[in-house]
Amino acid sequence: MSDAYAPHAGIAAPLTIYEEDLSVRIDALPASAGLWRFIILLALGGFFELYDLFQTGYISGGLVAEGIFHVGGQGVFGVSDQAAFASATFLGLFIGASLLSPYADRFGRRLTFMFALAWYGLFSLCLAFQHQAEWIIFLRFLVGVGLGIELVTIDTYLAEWTPAGLRTKAFAFSFFIQFLSVPAVALMSWWLVPQTILGLTGWRYVVIAGAVASLIIWLVRKKLPESPRWLIQQRRYREARQVMMDMERRCGITAAADFPLRDREPATAKVGTFRDIWAAPYRSRTLMLSVMNFFQAIGFFGFGNWLPALLAGRGTTITHSLLYAFFITLAYPLGSLLCSRYADKMENKWQIVLSCLVTVIFGSLFAVQNNPLLLILCGFLVTWSNAWLTYSYHSYQSEVFPTFIRARAVGFCYSFSRLSTVFSSIIIGLLLQHTGVTGVIIFIVISMLIVMGVIAIFGPKTRGLDLEDI
Repeated sequence: MSDAYAPHAGIAAPLTIYEEDLSVRIDALPASAGLWRFIILLALGGFFELYDLFQTGYISGGLVAEGIFHVGGQGVFGVSDQAAFASATFLGLFIGASLLSPYADRFGRRLTFMFALAWYGLFSLCLAFQHQAEWIIFLRFLVGVGLGIELVTIDTYLAEWTPAGLRTKAFAFSFFIQFLSVPAVALMSWWLVPQTILGLTGWRYVVIAGAVASLIIWLVRKKLPESPRWLIQQRRYREARQVMMDMERRCGITAAADFPLRDREPATAKVGTFRDIWAAPYRSRTLMLSVMNFFQAIGFFGFGNWLPALLAGRGTTITHSLLYAFFITLAYPLGSLLCSRYADKMENKWQIVLSCLVTVIFGSLFAVQNNPLLLILCGFLVTWSNAWLTYSYHSYQSEVFPTFIRARAVGFCYSFSRLSTVFSSIIIGLLLQHTGVTGVIIFIVISMLIVMGVIAIFGPKTRGLDLEDI
């Protein structure tokens, strides 16, 4: 087999003979129990990322009740401490995703993934035993840094190991696992936040549970294989050959041909730089995904993190709002599981557009409801559409860049979702205070309309294509 080029001239980089061999073999992996076990192990890392993100809205009431957090201008920075708590989280996520996730391109997906998970677990554990708002907000920032690295690495890791025809379905199933964390944190908060157990207030147990479980999972996942696509980029051919053959055996391919050794092996690793994501083939994709991430986060986290407060704004008590939020957040895992049935049958770009449209429709209806059952129904459908949006764009943005800059490019674009939420958390807090739920929903709807327009007009097609061919 000779050196070849991907079919989209001027977009994809030249394929080496090694990348051709590897791409064919990854595409030949069957949807076996071995492959799905690998996907589940990766998804468990994302479980704690989302568990932690959605804590924001659920434990803030407990922090206020304990007298640590204050509302309105009495907060540490002159705004509600809940808003500062959320903003610190997303500022950390921005730093982690934009500045530190590129290390996954340098040191590998596996090492970066394991480091980020350990970072999250340790600083979360420290946060659970603080008694001052300043320290809680600062440690929340550090937790966010680790989470920002982790989710970007999971996306690149998963995209690089999954056959082209299974890629979006794998992301949908992965987010089914990850989104189980949302009703889990909602139910735990509803149960624990109002209580004090062994001298510790309930919100602390919610944080401790996530930290301890993440450290246990860290031990379980130490044997994850490195991405063979990344190893090829680093010219570590024998290691790529070994992990590929190990995965084939794990997937039940016991008689696969030996991975060919080549006579001509390039001597130096292919290293990407920040300038590369602005090269002519990728500049428009970087801009498109940066805009998309900036505005989709307003809709996703604006609704998710502020759901208990939005429900309280409709006249429900804090206990009832947490219970309603639990039923609504069931749509996150259930929506992802349902969508996994047809995830690979539609272009990702159109899944992003349609999911935003559903958010616009039912988010608008949510704003005018007072009936508890209709509130839960509209909230459930908005949450389901957010789940649909999430796996679609996570899969999409990990597909449209080459391996040597994938983590760097995805991290840069993804960081705009975190940057926007730093400011939108404060804006939503002010809107909720001055305009009520209706103003917040209008803000979310406008953001989703922008996402729909950007992706529909500028998004390339990716369905069924190898990563090297997009």
